[in-house]
Amino acid sequence: MRYRRTQAPGGTFFFTVNLADRSSSLLTERIAVLRHAVTVVKQRHPFHITAWVVLPEHMHAVWRMPAEDGNYSMRWMLIKQTFSKAIEARGVACASKRRKGEREIWQRRFWEHQIRNDLDLQRHVDYVHINPVKHRYVTRASDWAYSSIHRYIRRGDISPDWACDHHVTQ
Repeated sequence: MRYRRTQAPGGTFFFTVNLADRSSSLLTERIAVLRHAVTVVKQRHPFHITAWVVLPEHMHAVWRMPAEDGNYSMRWMLIKQTFSKAIEARGVACASKRRKGEREIWQRRFWEHQIRNDLDLQRHVDYVHINPVKHRYVTRASDWAYSSIHRYIRRGDISPDWACDHHVTQ
């Protein structure tokens, strides 16, 4: 069975991609390998990264696809594949994954949402950046090292204390 996904050349999409082992910290432990995998794929198959956050066992991203190419599934497959080949496979893959040449690192599928308008885009970019706070890895989104929030701060689009609770003490 072939999984159907929206193909929208030039479209903008939000993604959630998970490791198979949701208790793992492989993505942050091997962040340099992940960054290299993304760089290699992006050079061969360009796309624009609007926002990205990498947490220990999952990541969220917002990409804008090139005007002539909407095949984000191929890009995710190549990123996962390049990352997986660069590290030792953990555990023994189940029979169906072995037949397909897959490793036991990633969940087989990922979740995507096509961005509909500017408000939808802003909400998803905000969700990406607040995610480390939501999962209680940090209290300030800007304290999480593996986030595109730092690019937004450098450009002056948001402040380092974006989305922080400011409690007034008396």
